[in-house]
Amino acid sequence: MVSVQDAPSIYARDLERVRANHQSLSPLSFLDWAADVFGDRVGCVYGERRLTWRQIRARCRRLASALRRVGVRPGETVSVLLPNVPAMLEAHFGVPMAGAVLNAINYRLDAATVAFILDHAESKVLITDNAFAPVVRPALAKLGRHVLVVDAVDAEEDGPEPPGDPLGHLTYEELLDQGDPDASPILPADEWQPISLCYTSGTTGNPKGVVYHHRGAYLNALSNALLFGVRSDSVYLWTLPMFHCNGWTFTWAVTAVGGTHVCLRKVEPARIFPQIVAEKVTHLCGAPIVLNMLANGASEKLGRPVRVLTGGAAPPSAIIEAMEAKGFEVHHAYGLTEVYGPATYGVPQADWASLPVQDRAAKIARQGVRTPSMPEMQVADPVTMRPVPHDSATMGEIMLRGHTVMAGYLKNPKATAAAFAGDWYHTGDLAVVHPDGYVEVKDRAKDIIISGGENISSLEVEEVLYRHPAVLEAAVVACPDSHWGEVPCAFLTLKPDATEPTPAELTLWLKQNLASYKLPRRFVFGPLPKTSTGKVQKTELRERAASFG
Repeated sequence: MVSVQDAPSIYARDLERVRANHQSLSPLSFLDWAADVFGDRVGCVYGERRLTWRQIRARCRRLASALRRVGVRPGETVSVLLPNVPAMLEAHFGVPMAGAVLNAINYRLDAATVAFILDHAESKVLITDNAFAPVVRPALAKLGRHVLVVDAVDAEEDGPEPPGDPLGHLTYEELLDQGDPDASPILPADEWQPISLCYTSGTTGNPKGVVYHHRGAYLNALSNALLFGVRSDSVYLWTLPMFHCNGWTFTWAVTAVGGTHVCLRKVEPARIFPQIVAEKVTHLCGAPIVLNMLANGASEKLGRPVRVLTGGAAPPSAIIEAMEAKGFEVHHAYGLTEVYGPATYGVPQADWASLPVQDRAAKIARQGVRTPSMPEMQVADPVTMRPVPHDSATMGEIMLRGHTVMAGYLKNPKATAAAFAGDWYHTGDLAVVHPDGYVEVKDRAKDIIISGGENISSLEVEEVLYRHPAVLEAAVVACPDSHWGEVPCAFLTLKPDATEPTPAELTLWLKQNLASYKLPRRFVFGPLPKTSTGKVQKTELRERAASFG
């Protein structure tokens, strides 16, 4: 794509950017629109609570006003450690409406990592659910400096664990009581100003702080709403954590169309299915692990279709088939924290509907095409930067460039420069491009197994393993081998009540679909270690496999 620089033009003589014809893009504008158009409509549901869009706006304005009154200045960081509850949704508007930057922390992290994030982000305020006190308390002690802590007490939670001890000087509702519901929000003078700070869930070293700007959040939210078909009559169930890429920006996307947020504190089939029925849910998002949970968590087909958007890893076609049988309509996106969540989308084509279910599932499992908010994408040789042919075979690295790429890593110019080498964002994911232009990820560069000089995609082997009737989850990594250099090793979790298959039985199953050099030489059964965002920790599995060599 060629960019035309400013040049002499008849249009440059007397046309100016003025207040009447220009405003910085920000998803904060979505809240006013929803409240003005659908003020009396329910915009957020949580248990027995029902909040209208007018009430949500008032609460967000009170939060913004209160944060300013307790000393938060524009450009400073406010951290939140909350599950998918209304306060978390309100923070996505109230914090940036105070001119501050929202830092939504993964509540599954350990105390040392939480302390690192609070220190690195220079957080001024921490709003936390008091159930997380066992982690937050040692994190604050390790931090060793003052942070204003606000306790969000969840009256709707009736789980088995008792509420945590209070940590702060006031509760979330007491903080809101200090705010003015009519206070004008601080809108960004420049759409490049940061709106959010998200930390990567890396498996080695400290996480990196990814900075989102208002412009990217605005455009990615609209892109998501458009592609996923979210409308004013949509009901979105929060199974995806709002801390994860700000809920893939659906916190802002659902608001942009005046839909309804249904908050869900815990992702459990026993909670999800009743909510789908009771609230007439139309849309939800989740990693493949959530799809797996849903596919194996209900015996009856839903009364009407529910759209599910998945990402984080390629969903095995067996899971897609199982989801469709339950009444879910599966959509697939691909992205990373550095690109606001979804950056590509498996946009369905009309002729896919007539395909056999397995062929259709294989189409859906591809990562797809770039989103409208991502103007440029290429799959290219990471050294020469030359795009690969659309032959379904030649692998290259996915590279992205456009509106919804992060501003950069906070306080880490070296990592930012490396990520943007050659004026592209380098994802580190290896993919092929099919003749129809759709991209299919084959593996992370570090996950490719090289056996006897042959490249083996761990995802390809996992795809076949998922089709075994006894297998619930599968992860394949390299295992050292004195002859071949390395060979595949499969880690498997079995379905409840399934009989453990023998290695010979699994090998026979795999031989029907894979070349012999791709077959795992070892099978290990047990729970798979996962990151705080639900991804399988292949680094840990590689360490285990190394001990087998």
